[in-house]
Formats: sequence, C-alpha cells, structure tokens
Amino acid sequence: MIRKKIIFNILGKLLVGESVFLFLSLLVSFIYQESDTRAFLYSGLITFAVGALSYLFSKGVKKDMGKREGYIIVSLVWVVFSIFGCLPYLFSGSIASVTDAFFETMSGFTTTGSSILNNIEELPHGILFWRSLTQWLGGMGIIVMFLAILPTLGIGGRELFVAEVPGPAPDKLTPRIKETARNLWGLYASFTAIECILLVLGGMSFFDAVNHSLTTMATGGYSTKQASIGYFDSAYIQYVIIAFMFIAGTNFTLSYAVLTGRFRKVFKDEELRFYSYVILLFTAIISGVIILTSNMGFEEAFRDALFTVVSIITTTGYATADYLLWMPFLGMLIFVLMFVGGSAGSTGGGVKVVRILLLFKNSFYELKRLIHPNAVIPTRYNQRVVDERTVTNILAFFVFYIIIVMFSTVVMSFWSADIFSALSAVATTLGNIGPGFSEIGPMENFSKLPDFAKWFLSFLMLLGRLELFTVLVLFSPSFWKE
Repeated sequence: MIRKKIIFNILGKLLVGESVFLFLSLLVSFIYQESDTRAFLYSGLITFAVGALSYLFSKGVKKDMGKREGYIIVSLVWVVFSIFGCLPYLFSGSIASVTDAFFETMSGFTTTGSSILNNIEELPHGILFWRSLTQWLGGMGIIVMFLAILPTLGIGGRELFVAEVPGPAPDKLTPRIKETARNLWGLYASFTAIECILLVLGGMSFFDAVNHSLTTMATGGYSTKQASIGYFDSAYIQYVIIAFMFIAGTNFTLSYAVLTGRFRKVFKDEELRFYSYVILLFTAIISGVIILTSNMGFEEAFRDALFTVVSIITTTGYATADYLLWMPFLGMLIFVLMFVGGSAGSTGGGVKVVRILLLFKNSFYELKRLIHPNAVIPTRYNQRVVDERTVTNILAFFVFYIIIVMFSTVVMSFWSADIFSALSAVATTLGNIGPGFSEIGPMENFSKLPDFAKWFLSFLMLLGRLELFTVLVLFSPSFWKE
C-alpha cells in the first residue's frame, strides 16, 4: 500500500526549503530595488504556506518508506517545484503565459536550458538570479541537496538518492547516504565559488559571474545575456567556462578522489578517458574543418570548436558561435554529440558516457562469445566485472530511449517546420541540452512553438533528467497494484 502521508510529509518539507531560495531571490531583488520584489515576497509566502500545511497534515508519520513512495516523491518534486517556481515569473509579469512560465522553470530545474525569452537583458536582477538558481538547485539534484542540508528529512534517504542521482549505478563517496550528499554538494558549491572568482578576475561583473557560475556547474546554460557567452567576447572567460563545464560533466566522485589524494583512480577511470577522447577527437575535426573552410585563425577556430563540443557533450548549452552557420557535416557531428551526454554522477544530462562505453564493450564481447561459445567472457569496467543486471538495465535504457525519441519526433512533427527540426527539439529536451537546430538553434529559442508542444517538451525534460525509468515506472500498472 502506498503511504500518501509520507509523500505529503517530504513534499511539504521540500516546499518549505524552496521558499527559502525564493526569499533569497527576494533579497537580490531588494538590493537592486526593482519591480519584482513583491513577486518574490508573494511567491515565497505561498510556497512556504503550502509546504507547512502539507507537513502539518502529515506530522508524526512513521519513518519507513518503500521504493514506490521514493519513485513517486522524486518524480513529483520536480513537477511541484516547477509549479511554485514559475510564480515569480507570473507575478512580476516577466512571463505572462502560464505555459511559458512553467516551460522556463522546468527547463531551469532540469538544467535543460531551453528558453522562451527574447528579452533576457531587460529582466530584473531578482528574476535573472532565480532563473540561474533553479538550474543550480536542479544540477546536483533537489533531493540530494535536501538530504545534505536537512537531517530532519530523515525518511528513505537511500530510496530517494538512488531514484534521483543520474547514471546506471549511483556512486557513493561514503557508506552513509547523507554524508555522500553533503560531500557532493560541498564539492559542487566549492567549484561554483572558485569559478565565480575566476570570472570576476576576467572582467565579468560580480552579478554576471555568480549567475554564470551557478549555471555552468549545473550544466544548465542559462545566461544573463541574450547572446549567451558570446556577449562577453573574451577568450579568458571562455576558457574558464570550458574548464568548469568539463569538470561539471565528469563524475564528481573523481573530483573527490583528487581531493583525497587518490590520483590513480582518476587516471585509470575508463569513462573519464573515453569522455576526454571524444572531446579531443570532435574538437580536432571541427576546428580543422573550420580552419580549412574559413579565414578564421587557429586559436579562435580551436576555441570555438572546443567550447561548442564541451558545451554540447556536457549538455550545458552555452553558445559562443552559431554552429548552424558551419558546413552541414559539422552540424551532423554536433547532432551526434547530443546523444552522448556527460559522465555518470555528473550534473550533465544525456545518455551518459558510461552507458555508451559499456554498450560498445558488451557488443564487442558478444562477438567473442559467438566465436568461443563455451568461454566465460564477462563485461568489465574499470577492471571489475559488470553484473548482468546492470548490462540488461543499460540495454533496456537504450531501447526505451530510441522508442521515446521516435515517438516524440512523430508528435513534434505536427508543429515543426520539418522532421529534422522535430527530431532536434526532442533530442535537445530529452537530453537536457538546450539549443537545437533550425528554428530552435543556438541563437534562437522555443518561444514560437505552440502551447501543447511546450508542455510535451517539458515532460521530455523531466523524463530525461530522471533518466527515464524513475518516471516511466509510474505508468506501469503493476506499480500501483497492492
């Protein structure tokens, strides 16, 4: 039996937590004395009130929770946070449409970075900060954050952690889930602060540096400028952001290993090597073609190529160059990168590098098994045998991913200029990337799409952020059977 009071209890606590961040944005609005102050005050009070009532309604519930409640809570919290998170946009008039406000907020929390805004630089500072903050909160995971800072959450931490953390097998830094959550968020916050300092040293204003640090480490891609990172026209700023996008796209357990002196673990990690090789290979090809087909110098071509490749593979979605202006071959390479994604245990979205690596390995070993049918040839990763359940999970993930992409492309084709635009919209939202091709390219946005398409793509963002199974399991009839 699904225990509804546990769900209300945790959602109530989480909403109270969300109200704290709304009040933090209120402080920013108050500092700049702009028109969105009341919007954040009302939004914060409403969110706090609903959260407190939900908690009081379920107070005293027994602290035992099964996997079903965990999946429901993790799926619901992203929707509920987006519903209350879009209130500042509506109350301030920054976004007049409920559909657009929800799309922008869901895109923020899922760190997709797809936007409907055409007037970013005209928005109040509080709204811009909240927009960036939604991505930072969603980057490492809403549940993981509250497990780290709210010991009183205290219910089903393991079930919630496993349901939310990306990757086929979530890594734990320590045996205790709450300690792991604290370490992850400690690393996450530290990298954000370091990047902010470096961006300020590069001439970026403190406000812009804070916002871009929040959205870089979240691999979200929201910018305070309509032209994204291209606005700043600074090689130093671009290289700093490239470095931190790369870090954000790696497994955070490797960053923890570096800090604890376990360098061998980093150098021997197969996923990190594969991730790095893909970036280097695609950067070399793209920069080489740009140099041969344009008058651009080596450094600028290399920087544009590297920035674009890292931005797409980590699913950050920042832009310094319009890759739609490059030759079609390069566009196809960018499109392929949309189906790679960051590392497991990173803030990046997409399929994840480890899944692709294990799929290749298992396929190669399957050829060996055909030649030597009596031999025992297990799939290995980082010198360890990968259990069959994990391999089956990865194969099932790819099957579901392909089916969802195909079905969603057909749905989106009714509102897109052509089938490739439809496929692009699906790939970029399901992969939590941000920009796509054609009418939703890096210098365009999603504002022209009809409301139904925006709601549909919002669902794909959620599906992609929670890596399919956490959401899809809710649609299984057996899930709801006693």
